[in-house]
Amino acid sequence: MATTVVLGGNFAGLASALETRRHLGNTDDRIIVISRAENFLFVPSLIWVPFREREIEDISFPVGPILESHGIEFIHAEGTRIDPEASVVHTTKGDFEFDYLVIATGPELDWSIPGTGPHAHSHYIGTPPDALATRAAFERFVDNPGPVVIGATQRAGCMGAAYEFLFNFEYHLHKHGIRDKVELTWITPEPFLGHFGIGGLPGGETLLKAFTNHLHIRTVTDVEVDHVDSEQVVLADGTTLPSAFTMLMPPFLGQKVVRDSPGMGNAKGYVPVEDTYQHKNYPHIFAAGIAIDVPVPFATPVAVGVPKTGYPADEAGKTVGENIAHLIKSDARLRERPFTKIPGLCVMDAGHKEVVILANHLIGPRDFAVMLPDPLFDEGKRLFEKYFLWKTRHGYSALP
Repeated sequence: MATTVVLGGNFAGLASALETRRHLGNTDDRIIVISRAENFLFVPSLIWVPFREREIEDISFPVGPILESHGIEFIHAEGTRIDPEASVVHTTKGDFEFDYLVIATGPELDWSIPGTGPHAHSHYIGTPPDALATRAAFERFVDNPGPVVIGATQRAGCMGAAYEFLFNFEYHLHKHGIRDKVELTWITPEPFLGHFGIGGLPGGETLLKAFTNHLHIRTVTDVEVDHVDSEQVVLADGTTLPSAFTMLMPPFLGQKVVRDSPGMGNAKGYVPVEDTYQHKNYPHIFAAGIAIDVPVPFATPVAVGVPKTGYPADEAGKTVGENIAHLIKSDARLRERPFTKIPGLCVMDAGHKEVVILANHLIGPRDFAVMLPDPLFDEGKRLFEKYFLWKTRHGYSALP
């Protein structure tokens, strides 16, 4: 009987655990998910929370019952240190020995740029508390509008969500009748609009220029942020951008449990993995999702991070689960699926419009890639949300 421990219970962790169980079948092998969050959260929908189009309870639910119904144990705890030699995970609720370990711990946020972060002078939408705080700030802003800066700092890797927030913000300015009172500026470390941290897509720059020009949004690329204060965003070249409301996506870091575990990750806490998602030095340890190290495959004047979003995290988790099951069955034929070769699939909400992004590989070279705008409707992302929440509630991890 083998014991598999999964650290993390969202996209990558849930898929890893459920797929390990599915490929093993009804065996005595033990699978344990340890997560500091009790709920699964559909993170892509957090962009709607600041505008009251979603509540947190609409896009989250307890993960324990789902796992337990599939013969997987759930421990509500936080990992504190990994000992790869002894095959032990230390947590806030005791120590757990493992035969196989999956690190799917998601990100920590890097607020090292002075003045950035919800504790300082910029807002963030990537966690439930921060999305709700952004809601409160937006509702105050409606009563006292002024200039706005939205975008991402250098090294940020979640550019798509920042674009979505930008276009939704612009839409809701119109809805509240204050668009003519707001100078709206988009700042980005990207060398051009639509780079997204994946090198861009055919027609992407032209499309986003058309969107921003039509909506009278000022755009500034190749941006490096020096600091933010209560009245402005100051760029590294000395440019000052007045701002009464600022939302900036930060860079991510690997979680503290990895950074506090010698040999587990690099200086930023990301886990180096093979194309099988096995640790480069410890083949009984796997990682998936934001936890993995993905070297940036291109050079840009200002550093841009690679996006590690829900879809590739879910796909990597499936590969991890399949490979662990193979190893438990003493089958050495492991599946290789490089992160950069996972297909690109995204429906970007463009403020009650949408853009469908399809590519055979997340990062080039690609055989096929396209961005398809839909200026009339925005049902694709909402339908995908409902589908993914349905399949997750039922533990149907094998579905796309």
